[in-house]
This record gives sequence, structure tokens and C-alpha cells, in this order.
Amino acid sequence: MRSIASLLGRRVLQALLAALFVSSLCFFMVRFLPGDIAFDIASGRYGQEMTTQAAAAEVRAELGLDKPMAAAWLSSVSALARFDLGRSYTLGKPVWGLIREQLGHTLQLSGLAMLFSLFIGPPIGIIAALRPGGLVDRLNLLGSALLRALPPFATGIILIIIFAASLHWLPAAGHTQRGTIILPALTLALGLAAVSSRVVRSAMIDVARSAYFHFPLTKGLPLSTVVLRHGVRNMAVPVIAHLAMQFVYLIEGVIVVETLFAWPGIGHALSHAVRERDIPLIQGAVLVMAILFVLFNMVIDLVLVALDPRMRAR
Repeated sequence: MRSIASLLGRRVLQALLAALFVSSLCFFMVRFLPGDIAFDIASGRYGQEMTTQAAAAEVRAELGLDKPMAAAWLSSVSALARFDLGRSYTLGKPVWGLIREQLGHTLQLSGLAMLFSLFIGPPIGIIAALRPGGLVDRLNLLGSALLRALPPFATGIILIIIFAASLHWLPAAGHTQRGTIILPALTLALGLAAVSSRVVRSAMIDVARSAYFHFPLTKGLPLSTVVLRHGVRNMAVPVIAHLAMQFVYLIEGVIVVETLFAWPGIGHALSHAVRERDIPLIQGAVLVMAILFVLFNMVIDLVLVALDPRMRAR
């Protein structure tokens, strides 16, 4: 219990430090971008052709953009300490409400992508590990290398060309038609599965070389039964630990994929907020992603503690 309490305490501290660091970094990065931030915000509100210097000056006075940067940053940090992310500069709505609406779409997409990757990567990795150097193993190595080399937007475009433009099986983008989530989820899942298949292969090879794996085989148990009873359970610790690293790819890819497929999640909103220099919305979106990453790592740590008795003894 003491180790679990210490783990939770460290993760909570990491979440607080991540919130402070990420919000401050976003604030200064947007402020130091070239150009007139007030003009960009006014363009996001009224359209570029309707934006004048007078409109930009009005926005600057309304949002306090003429204040010294240090004072504006301190005001931003104090608002964050009160769990107040402010209002979107361009949309004029509370950031918490916008994030709450977009977060559901992002979690839905990410969850389905993780599910797809679990059905694709680990089974291929197990089959490849049972015959190292075989056909499945070589094809797995080639496929995982190609998928990891392709950026998410390139994978997404290939899937759009095949399944939407050529075969007409699935819609290319949007979120209102049935099946629109499948292509963006599959785009993320292929990148995740490319790595997880190799991790599972390496872990399964180590398990297959052990005495506790070979002994049931000498007793006459079928290979499938031995894999399920002894292989999957003993390779679970390194594979689950790898899920934390996969979440980094998921956060990185969801921004590109949501923008490519016009999926109304946090990543899509973040790309528009950066273009319009909407500081509160940028801070809110990045902050939620950072905290989700810390919380996901905390859940992974708790699962590892439950699976591995050696970690509970630390």
C-alpha cells in the first residue's frame, strides 16, 4: 500500500508540474510568434477580408493584449490555479465547455484505435515469435518498418484512396455519416500495431525460450493452450509497459489525423486555435492532453503493480 500511495503521489505531482509547464510554454510560444496576434484573432472572428486595424485595436483592448507579457502570464497562471481556462478568443465560449465537447470525440477515436491495434499487432507478434525468421516474421518486420516510416497523414491518405475513393466502402471524412470513425481510427491503429507487434514478438521469444514454457509442451498440452496460459500472461508486463509509450504516438497522431479527416476532437480544435492564435483554447487543449498522458501512465503503473509482485515489494 505504501508503494502504491507513493506512486500516486508522484503522478499527482507530475500532473501539477505538467499543467504549469505546458500552460506557460503555450502562452510564451504563441506570444512570440511573428505577426500581430490581435489581427490574427480578429481575422478568426470576423474573417480576413473584414478585418481592419481598427478591429484589431478593439480586440487588443478587449483581451488585454497590450499589457506587459509578465503581467499577462501571471494572470494566466493564477486563473489556471482557480481551474479557470477563460474564454476562447475567437469563439467567445468558455474553454472548459469546448474542451469537454471535443474530448469525448477524441477519447472515442483513441479508444477505437487502441482496440484495433490490439486486434492487429499482438496476434501477429505472437505468430511471428513462434517461428523466428519465418515468412510471417519477415513480413511483420517489413510491414512494421514501412508503417512506422510513413507519417500518419500519409497513411490516412492511402486509406482514403483505397477505401473511400476507389472501393467506396467508407466515407472519406466528417463525423455525421455512419462509419466515419473507422478510417481515422485505422490510421492511428496501424501505426500503433506496427510497434506493438515487434514488442510482443520480442517478449514472446523470451518466454518461448524459458523452461516453464517448454515443460507443459513435454506433458502433451497443445501449443495454443500453452501460449494462452503461460505465454500471454508472462509477456504481459513488458507489453503493457509499452502501452504508455504508445500513448505518446497516439497524442502526436491524433492532431494530424483529426485534422485530415475533419474529426471534431481536441486535435482538430488545436490546429485551428494555433492558426488563429487563440491562447486560452491552445492552453486548454494541450493541458488536457498532458494531464491525460500523466493519468494514463498512472493507470499503467497500477496495472503493472497488480501483475508483477516484485513491484509491490519495492
